[in-house]
Amino acid sequence: MARKIIIDTDPGIDDAMAILFAYKAKEIDVLGLTTTFGNVPVVKATENALILNAVAGVDVPVAQGVDKPLQTPPRPHPDFVHGKDGFGNINWPATQNKPLDISAAQFIVDTVRRYPGEVTLVALGPLGNLAKALELDPEVADLVDEVVLMGGAHIEYGNVSPVAEANIINDPHAADKVFTANWQVTMIGLDVTHQVLLDNKVLERIKQANPVDGDFLYQAAQHYINFYSEKFGVEGCYFHDASTIAYILEPGLFGVELGSVRVACEGVAIGQTIVAPASMSFPEPAWDNVPHTQVCMEVDDQALLALFETTLTQ
Repeated sequence: MARKIIIDTDPGIDDAMAILFAYKAKEIDVLGLTTTFGNVPVVKATENALILNAVAGVDVPVAQGVDKPLQTPPRPHPDFVHGKDGFGNINWPATQNKPLDISAAQFIVDTVRRYPGEVTLVALGPLGNLAKALELDPEVADLVDEVVLMGGAHIEYGNVSPVAEANIINDPHAADKVFTANWQVTMIGLDVTHQVLLDNKVLERIKQANPVDGDFLYQAAQHYINFYSEKFGVEGCYFHDASTIAYILEPGLFGVELGSVRVACEGVAIGQTIVAPASMSFPEPAWDNVPHTQVCMEVDDQALLALFETTLTQ
């Protein structure tokens, strides 16, 4: 039976890779897309989610979510990474389709209640919609199968500050609520996504075998790849959001460590995901009684890229 997921997203070039990856995977049933601010404003994120539905030829519900962090001032959208349109400034045509009339948080609660114990939340952006769902219905944490999120860093340097990853620093209070709630969280952060480099050779082969999805991804990725080339001197782009879908399909590709995670919500370390290893105890009580997160630390990068290519070309 296909695994039921809701994708919480701020598309975003790497979000597009993840969403089209999920749509092509027979083992996954995408019940909906919920949108958040992040790579782009939330209204643009919603428009982009509807565009991805059109590219993929699917009619998946889209629910618009939060437009700002819970408590901190909004940070600028990273146009220099994803372009003003979120898709590398390719100006892909918008669709006439519309989102649902309910909020992203309400959609999450309603859907999880409809399928108790069966729905995995795959979070690709700041975590405000998940935090709002917990506020609406605290019992929802006990009914979710798993939360798989792209965000954070344990040992690896951050990509916004020396210690903070972008999705987490964009709404640190929401992230702390998600990591401390009573559900199983799997964190796919920079520790593993920086180990995987997607290059144009893979994208060209996908484009040749799957001209519709592949052409969109190839066009959008050029802006992203150019950013990584200029910033880090690499040939390709780091495989961030789509790693969550690879984990859903083949968790054995990843090596995980258990630990309780708290998020710094102020000061110079704001946005840092601070992991207390399950094997250790500390006199400082902030991590006491916090559920263990599965923190991904290792990945088979070649097998992951092969899974991405095979899924998008089948």
